[in-house]
Amino acid sequence: MEYMRHAVEIAKNGIGWVDPNPLVGAVIVKDNKIIGEGWHKKYGGPHAEINAFASAKEDVRGADMYITLEPCSHYGKTPPCAKAIAEHGIKRVFVGMQDPNPLVSGGGIKMLRDAGIEVICGVNEDECRALNPVFLKYITTGTPFVVMKSAMTLDGKIASYTGKSRWISSEGSRMAVQHMRSALNGIMVGINTVLADDPMLTCRLEGSRSPVKIIADSKLRIPEDARLFDGLPCIIAVSSDYDRAKAQRLISKGVDIIEAPDGCGRVDLKKLMPKLAERKISGILLEGGGILNFAALEAGIADMAVSFIAPMLMGGSNAKTPVEGRGFDSPDSAVRLTDVHIKEYMGDCLIYGRIGGA
Repeated sequence: MEYMRHAVEIAKNGIGWVDPNPLVGAVIVKDNKIIGEGWHKKYGGPHAEINAFASAKEDVRGADMYITLEPCSHYGKTPPCAKAIAEHGIKRVFVGMQDPNPLVSGGGIKMLRDAGIEVICGVNEDECRALNPVFLKYITTGTPFVVMKSAMTLDGKIASYTGKSRWISSEGSRMAVQHMRSALNGIMVGINTVLADDPMLTCRLEGSRSPVKIIADSKLRIPEDARLFDGLPCIIAVSSDYDRAKAQRLISKGVDIIEAPDGCGRVDLKKLMPKLAERKISGILLEGGGILNFAALEAGIADMAVSFIAPMLMGGSNAKTPVEGRGFDSPDSAVRLTDVHIKEYMGDCLIYGRIGGA
């Protein structure tokens, strides 16, 4: 339905601001015209339905409402939207998909029907579901949605044999990465990336927020004057053998230290993920090097791979590649992508897809 498609489109205005909540759009229709619309604009702020009522150009009583996600039925940071819908006299509600959040899951639909409102579910459900892959994984598994991003040459190098990598991808591709940093509320690298590049890991888009910085640093080797400490919040994941005194100094500056030992002196990424979710990290952009990327694939935490491939040949048997580590022993055991998209993007080739059917 065109009204639900419009609700999906306006919901995208909340990208980068609502997580760990979902993106939601709502449209109010009366006499075959839109008289109000809204989206969830910011975490903790009014939901899409409330914003739609606030924008209404005329009395909404007797109108239809199209909502991408089942309206909430519980008191959280805001009152239940299902209750507000009933109080405003809406006649019919078209719902894109049921909310998988156990606090809601069918409760909002039941509240509407108990109030005598006709509810039609599953309208443009595939489009509404595709709107929130991050939220859907976060709320159903208690772990973040992880996007593994890389920029490489046509022969698969992320840097030259001297370690130089600026710039392999085009300016347009690098700007796309800034949008990804804005859309996900966590960004993760390994300690080797910090030691080599001293990155800031911020989002450079004007008016956008920066993600929480997450460093996998088993032995806490990070320099205390690293540039990424200039802007918090920052989380450092360690194993069990690290400098406790140094950790206390960093904690006193506002750094969050998480222990996630794997028993072999490394950070257990699988054990780390639910601890990050507890801190409301719902989505992570993995911008580490080949070692961290392989560890993520081996641990099964990565959900999507995004690669910008530049039309250049670097060469070098010792030049770094996007995925290193031990590697998989055969093509049969390699990690495969599904739902793959390939397109030309700002002078580069962009390939992205879900990892292993995630």
